Amino acid sequence: MAIIRVFLVDDHEIVRRGVGDLLESSGDFSVVGEAGSVEQALNRMEGVEVDVAILDVRLPDGNGIELCREIRSRFPSVRCLMLTSFSDDEALVDAAMAGAQGYSLKQIRGNEIVSAARAIAQGEVLLDPAVVKRALDRLGDLHADESHIDVLTPQEQRIFELIGQGHTNR
Repeated sequence: MAIIRVFLVDDHEIVRRGVGDLLESSGDFSVVGEAGSVEQALNRMEGVEVDVAILDVRLPDGNGIELCREIRSRFPSVRCLMLTSFSDDEALVDAAMAGAQGYSLKQIRGNEIVSAARAIAQGEVLLDPAVVKRALDRLGDLHADESHIDVLTPQEQRIFELIGQGHTNR
């Protein structure tokens, strides 16, 4: 099996080091770069071969979801795993729409993040369609007057399903 090249983005150095050490100790990962902000990430990823980007959702100069969208646009072969401390239905849906292949809470065990990164590198999508649907349903219930989810056209619904399967919105 080839070494999986990972780029880490989190504003906390200790999180980057911890995740990086976990991945590299498994033997099939190499951390090829890291950044603490959106701007650093985009600058440092230029010219670096990356298979998986692990992104914090909340960053000091933006958010990981927009970063994911930009990475998927600039570097379509890079697969993204969102990592966050906060359970947020809206962020989960936004991550799926941005092209993320996975979404996980930082409270997961070390072996689970290694497994998640490995699965994403192998082309799997760790966005459970049922979880995304429940999140959409809860958001629809919370924002029934504001939500346009229920009025999606069949084509828009098809596009959303494809995004949930890991395809980009491009």
